[in-house]
Amino acid sequence: MPLLKIKSLVALLLVVLVGACSNTPNHLIIAPDILTTPNLQYSDKETQLEITDMRTANHIVQILQEGEAATLISAQERLENTIKQTLTTQWQKQGLKVTSSADNTINISIEKAIISVSQQTMNYQSQTEIILKVTINKGLQTQTSTFKNRGNSKGPFQADIAVLERNFNRRLTSLIENILNHKKMNSFLLK
Repeated sequence: MPLLKIKSLVALLLVVLVGACSNTPNHLIIAPDILTTPNLQYSDKETQLEITDMRTANHIVQILQEGEAATLISAQERLENTIKQTLTTQWQKQGLKVTSSADNTINISIEKAIISVSQQTMNYQSQTEIILKVTINKGLQTQTSTFKNRGNSKGPFQADIAVLERNFNRRLTSLIENILNHKKMNSFLLK
């Protein structure tokens, strides 16, 4: 094979590879995978579950690169819907009825849920932070707890969105498991 054809083929492959690396997905798939829940039974207990997104913007990922507009990526499904569905499923497995007419209310506010990426030419750094504030109202009694999960990562080249998505899902799963396993909240709900 002549040298010119080899060079052309290599150049074409590099263009395809660089183009493939620069495609950023439009959405993240947020899907917490709850593996451990407490062995509780909420017999004859019911609650309302309300999730409020207190963030000023709906995106989960912001990629900041000097001299360029920020790249923003949102979740495919609204984050409050994902959290509500996950918690409802887990609590119903434990016998807690989640209805719209219960006297007791669990309010969860999403205070923060962001992955901030600082993209350089040959590397990146990311910071992930998720903060959920849980308030349980039972008539005249109220209990509030705040759950936080933070972390940093860095790597060579361009930030891999699939890796960021997986790490975010792990952190969100951990927070939801912490909510489900929180002893003070569980005993307050059982009263």
